[in-house]
Amino acid sequence: MIQDQLIKVGMADLNVASVTGILKTTGLGSCVGVTLYDPKVKVAGMAHVMLPSSDIAKEGNLNIAKYADTAIPELVRRMNRLGAANARLVAKLAGGAQMFAFQTTSDTMRIGPRNVESCKVQLRLLSIPVLAEDTGGNHGRTIEFHSESGILVLRTVQQGVKEQFL
Repeated sequence: MIQDQLIKVGMADLNVASVTGILKTTGLGSCVGVTLYDPKVKVAGMAHVMLPSSDIAKEGNLNIAKYADTAIPELVRRMNRLGAANARLVAKLAGGAQMFAFQTTSDTMRIGPRNVESCKVQLRLLSIPVLAEDTGGNHGRTIEFHSESGILVLRTVQQGVKEQFL
């Protein structure tokens, strides 16, 4: 049996895998783990999105994996290079928690919910349906996405392990 290859996706990072890869990211608090999958060719992609929009970017060399509006289109491009077709792509989301309670209702402090909404907007623009999500709340998550099966495994301290099938 072929050993599955573990591919780590860091914060503000993205990567792709095919057939025997497992994409894994840890520390999803207000960040969103976006997973895309083409079940026909078994190509998977994962982005660890930190912020909703690159409009706020101040860095000289833009980290495209950091923002929903740049990470998701780039993830699709990389998956296309491995044979994925946009028409077959489906998404699953995890994260987007509100990790801290604030006394203000200021939108700038609602990073988690804004990240989730921004990711959904990008997916709608690309006509990619969201099949499952585990977002919101006030707890962190770790996710593993299996390119062979399309199964997303979520781990949280409060809720243990969950699997989301395609």
